[in-house]
Amino acid sequence: MTADTDTATAAGAAEPRVLPVPDLSLVVLVGATGSGKSTFARRHFKPTEVISSDHCRALVSDDENDQGASRDAFDVLHYIAGKRLAAGRLTVVDATSVQPEARRSLVRLAREHDVLPVAIVLDMPEDVCVQRNAARPDRAGLPRHVIQRHRRELRRSLRHLEREGFRKVHVLRTALEAETAEVVREKRYNDLTHLTGPFDIIGDVHGCSVELEALLDRLGYRDGVHPEGRTAVFVGDLVDRGPDSPGVLRRVMGMVASGSALCVPGNHENKLGRHLRGSKVQLTHGLAETVGQLAGEPEEFTAEVRSFIEGLVSHYVLDGGRLVVCHAGLPEKYHGRTSGRVRSHALYGETTGETDEFGLPVRHPWAEDYRGRAAVVYGHTPVPQASWTNNTICLDTGAVFGGRLTALRWPERELVDVPAEKVWYEPVRPLAVQAPGGREGRPLDVADVHGRRVVETRHLGNVAVREENAAAALEVMSRFAVDPRLVPYLPPTMAPAAASQEEGYLEHPAEAFAQYRADGIAQVVCEEKHMGSRATVLLCRDAETARRRFGTDGAATGSVYTRTGRPFFRDPAVTEAFLGRVRDAVAGAGLWEELAAPGGGPAGDGDWLLLDGELLPWSLKSRGLLREQYAAVGAASRAAFPAAIAALEAAAARGADTGALLARQRDRAEDADRFTEAYRRYCWTTEGLDGVRFAPFQLLAASGRSLAAVPHDEQLFWLDRLAAADEAAGGGLLRRTGRILVDTADEDSVRAGTDWWLELTGAGGEGMVVKPLQAYARDRRGRLVQPGIKVRGREYLRIVYGPEYARPEQLDRLRGRALGHKRSLALREYALGLEALDRLAAREPLWRVHEAVFAVLALESEPVDPRL
Repeated sequence: MTADTDTATAAGAAEPRVLPVPDLSLVVLVGATGSGKSTFARRHFKPTEVISSDHCRALVSDDENDQGASRDAFDVLHYIAGKRLAAGRLTVVDATSVQPEARRSLVRLAREHDVLPVAIVLDMPEDVCVQRNAARPDRAGLPRHVIQRHRRELRRSLRHLEREGFRKVHVLRTALEAETAEVVREKRYNDLTHLTGPFDIIGDVHGCSVELEALLDRLGYRDGVHPEGRTAVFVGDLVDRGPDSPGVLRRVMGMVASGSALCVPGNHENKLGRHLRGSKVQLTHGLAETVGQLAGEPEEFTAEVRSFIEGLVSHYVLDGGRLVVCHAGLPEKYHGRTSGRVRSHALYGETTGETDEFGLPVRHPWAEDYRGRAAVVYGHTPVPQASWTNNTICLDTGAVFGGRLTALRWPERELVDVPAEKVWYEPVRPLAVQAPGGREGRPLDVADVHGRRVVETRHLGNVAVREENAAAALEVMSRFAVDPRLVPYLPPTMAPAAASQEEGYLEHPAEAFAQYRADGIAQVVCEEKHMGSRATVLLCRDAETARRRFGTDGAATGSVYTRTGRPFFRDPAVTEAFLGRVRDAVAGAGLWEELAAPGGGPAGDGDWLLLDGELLPWSLKSRGLLREQYAAVGAASRAAFPAAIAALEAAAARGADTGALLARQRDRAEDADRFTEAYRRYCWTTEGLDGVRFAPFQLLAASGRSLAAVPHDEQLFWLDRLAAADEAAGGGLLRRTGRILVDTADEDSVRAGTDWWLELTGAGGEGMVVKPLQAYARDRRGRLVQPGIKVRGREYLRIVYGPEYARPEQLDRLRGRALGHKRSLALREYALGLEALDRLAAREPLWRVHEAVFAVLALESEPVDPRL
């Protein structure tokens, strides 16, 4: 960027001066005291953008004119300015800044944050400054020689501002110029966030023109233009080593000129550009071939190439900030920034200072630690196959070395490639190496989940996680959970129906139907609630799919885990046997093919399913609870009540009045028997998989797609086929989930749903879950509604609230239970679960998926009545 030094002096200039200022920069107002800097700042910038040295003096000394506080005041000024620049905010410094050392610290600050320093100089006449200071009560006694000194210091350094590092310098020499000037904010050259694509990002071409034409043809381009308006984006290294660098340049330059392509420079273009400008460079690493090929081209073409390379911008931020394209990769702190350091990293990357066995520099593995929201697409370092690492992907797959020329379709995240015709240039280092960090880099880091967190969700806005809850979740995840890479989702808790006013009932379907009717939900599905334990099943087609998609090692083909991420089966062999049985049913039902991602998707991203369901029996997970609580209550009842009843009966036989007490104890004994019968119904002995049943009720995701919004009737149709395939194979592992559809506005339909619930619970069933048929639903005001409301039967609630809960006095007390916190928790966890599935489907890095998963686990430690 060329410095713009203004020297106009005409007091009666007809046109207002236009002062371009980059929208992210450090603007330094320079001028003697009284030159009007503060007035200029108020006129052209927001109050929050301006940091005044006078104000900072007042902050530290209560007196903005206390020169003795200047050192502390400027410490405060630099601190605030640094924080603003780090946050990507334009910042204006209002101080005299007439001394070179004062400006030097500000230029250094701008460089530290990779923004451009801009100087706006108010070089006002001495008399103007004197008059303005005299009009201010706090400056009326300021000696004239102070103003004279400021002006001398400014005059001495005015011609050297560009040399000091200011990239733009605007000088205003009269009061009229200052009053009529107009500050215009310019977008940075790398800010193309307004372009949303779709894009086809193409890796390092290196003079392989035939392969480039073949790839453009596969992508659908005709004569460099896509009929659907897609834009090609080249990551650089168009030239060197290959057979036809001029042909590649001609094609890319034509596409850029026509608006159908963008291009960032690679290190090879940078070196070629320096050669074309006459700089002395070594003709190595393929540059000699390019120079020789250009020698046969007209001089006009070579001049166009030089101009093209000089106009290339180090990197682009695209698609609303969701995509960054550069040549050698770029950490998040450099996105959208402008400095020599940013350009250098974008062109060459960062090295460790070491060399490998081939004598080549060892690259710093920045992608392994990347945690940015924007996807970074780059090239530079050849890899055998393009793959995602922490939301970054390298597209240099070594076309010139006999590999492939690769493109990434965005936002589809689909890879398209063509093979090289031959090995055009023998590589120094073999291509058969792994990309740094593996497919997903580090899937989970303590820094990602430690302390208070705020997780941004698409469906419920920001969800906060308290520090103490995060600590509890970290304890569970680190000590008890399965491999975090195999926990891409945790299900939400479920809110119960509002307290029923029906005699003898605490929960009843009427309240659930009424709630959804009030929310404007016309169609609901009532699903049988199996008395088991909530289980999530991640099923991969084979161990290789698990390794490629989820970054695992070993022979694991998935996971079976509880609501808190704990494994259901202690023996990994039993887990694999379970997964094998479900896998056979999926294959028998034809669901692998039916649920495959459209277009196939990247290698390793298909052939996996995520299921939500209940694992039976209940005793499989709750042995300790049964032994220490429920069985103990039952045993105590069986021991105490017969003796007590016998004693009361004997007393009655002797003529004692024990009628009321005896009836009371008989009722209590009957309640205790019902309690024991209730929990025993859901317990049986298992050995390995013998006796184990799984009742899936939702397919959450498959082959890189979130299925959470698929209507529940379609979901259950898939799962019916799954259970049927298991039964046909003689399995008996999978259990069908019964259901009935209800129209909440139709009394007959509501009655039928209620009768079905009464039938289920009368036969000993736990109850049902009422869900909006459309799965993902909002109420009339656009708010997220409960994804499901559980309605439990009277006998099951006896297990939850105790043998005697159904007595009128107990029911009256329980009807006052507070459900607000539980409902809030259910919605927050539901939104986090949807977010995890969305991120999983979008092939975001696993640490991003885990951010939402971990938040669900953290919320589980919030204090809520566990009986709800």
